[in-house]
Amino acid sequence: MNPALFPPTIVRATGFFVIWCVLTGGDAADLVVGAVTALAAVWTSLHLLPPGTSRVRPSALAGLVLRFLWQSVVAGADVARRALDPRLPLHPGFVVYPVGLPPGPARNMFTTLVSLLPGTVPTGSANGGLLIHCLDVEQPVARQLAAEEALFARVIGSSDSDG
Repeated sequence: MNPALFPPTIVRATGFFVIWCVLTGGDAADLVVGAVTALAAVWTSLHLLPPGTSRVRPSALAGLVLRFLWQSVVAGADVARRALDPRLPLHPGFVVYPVGLPPGPARNMFTTLVSLLPGTVPTGSANGGLLIHCLDVEQPVARQLAAEEALFARVIGSSDSDG
């Protein structure tokens, strides 16, 4: 085994085993099966997503989580207000966001993050960017997504987000 794979293997094995214990309640009778399952999951994950050069930055991740939670509350209230008040016009439509992250796992994670934000739903690709359905195309959707992408890029240690 490549010595460089040892730390990611230990981290992944521990994570998968902890998930197993949480799901099964940590019953002693299930620990052997959990260990075997965790090893199979590690082997699969190392083949499907080999360890890369990017590292998650914990302080940036904490900032992303706090921003995401705050935006979820604010945007959720705005979506509810717009949906329930007939006087507030909605301008639903599509926006093409020129994502700076290269195709691959990082872009996929960013797209997943965007799908969790109220009022935006990634629907596909268009002209090298992400096609985003939003409730109000008159809002600064692209600017908000650029801020999210910049923060996300700091979390994963990517410098490819500058478009």
